[in-house]
Amino acid sequence: MSEDIKMPLTQEVKKLPVMKLLISIVDWGKIKVISSVFEEENVRFHFVSKGRGTASSEILDLLGIGASDKAIIICLEQEVMIPILLKEVRKKLGFHSPGAGIAFTIPLSGINHPILNVFKESIHKNEKLSLETGAVKMSDTKHDLIISIINQGYSDEFMTLAREAGATGGTVLSARGLTHQGPVKFFGVSVQEEREIIIILTSREKKAAIMQAVSLTYGITTEAVGIIFSVPVDSVMGLSFE
Repeated sequence: MSEDIKMPLTQEVKKLPVMKLLISIVDWGKIKVISSVFEEENVRFHFVSKGRGTASSEILDLLGIGASDKAIIICLEQEVMIPILLKEVRKKLGFHSPGAGIAFTIPLSGINHPILNVFKESIHKNEKLSLETGAVKMSDTKHDLIISIINQGYSDEFMTLAREAGATGGTVLSARGLTHQGPVKFFGVSVQEEREIIIILTSREKKAAIMQAVSLTYGITTEAVGIIFSVPVDSVMGLSFE
């Protein structure tokens, strides 16, 4: 009788969809193009934040990561659906400019069960759709996303140092720190309520040099009170149409 119970559970586990976090960075003016694709493909969960690009002028057109207002679109989706979404996004964005933007995925280590159930309902349909459409494949080149949270007003100097250490650009988002009563201090240095989040996508071989360089000048014991860490990125793709 115990074997009869275990079998359905094993089959259920095999049906669980592989989920990824898809992050796209494009010029703010192109957000409507991304949103229209997501609506057409019935994307259930996606969120938009406004940021500022920091790339040098020499790479302004490279992957669209220039010094201008940026849209950071965070999308929760099944792994099998991501190439389909990006194929449609590239088609529409590619006709707007040569540097349409960049997209990358981050693997998840967990997700709450009610959300997972929403995706389980369509897993077989999406797998079939992926085979039929011949969706584009993302690059498996090893990358990391460096995330730095610093006091406001240091982002320009921070990115200058990061570029000297090998970074090609980054995106800055404004944030507010949530504190309890009274000012918060780390190692005797006050943390501002207004903070800046700087995200830098870089190849894995350059990650250590960049993090070491910015940590020395903008780390936790400096006036910038920087919290700096990285997360693995498993796929990267430029959004320009080819």
